[in-house]
Amino acid sequence: MARLKKAARDLGLPLGERKKTYNSRLAQELGKWAETKGRGDEFHDAVFRAYFVDGRNIAKSDILVTLAGAAGLSEKDAGEILQSRAFREAVDSDWALCERLGISAVPTFLLDHQSLVGAQPYEALEQLLLVNGVKRK
Repeated sequence: MARLKKAARDLGLPLGERKKTYNSRLAQELGKWAETKGRGDEFHDAVFRAYFVDGRNIAKSDILVTLAGAAGLSEKDAGEILQSRAFREAVDSDWALCERLGISAVPTFLLDHQSLVGAQPYEALEQLLLVNGVKRK
């Protein structure tokens, strides 16, 4: 956590003092829906800020619906998506792929069967690319 706080501070990114960890499953499902509507980045940014900066409980449907609205999506549609769990299978598929690839943390950078886990300095990412034959321009 200390390294994460330092990285956020160095990059000028907001990071609050989160006291609890909340289940993000419904946020993931609603995020998949937001992506189909061309608002995935906006929704993911809103959820990130709500969770990591404001410490809000992103497991609660009413909070997610509000965040969807803030991202330019229909709150009514967002509520229906959550109620029906319409994107459950899509997220299950993503989780299955992660399991097959051995990914168990976010972020994970995977290239040609080599991975880096967690927030990494630029030099570590550059080394992963160089080891795998990606040349610098």
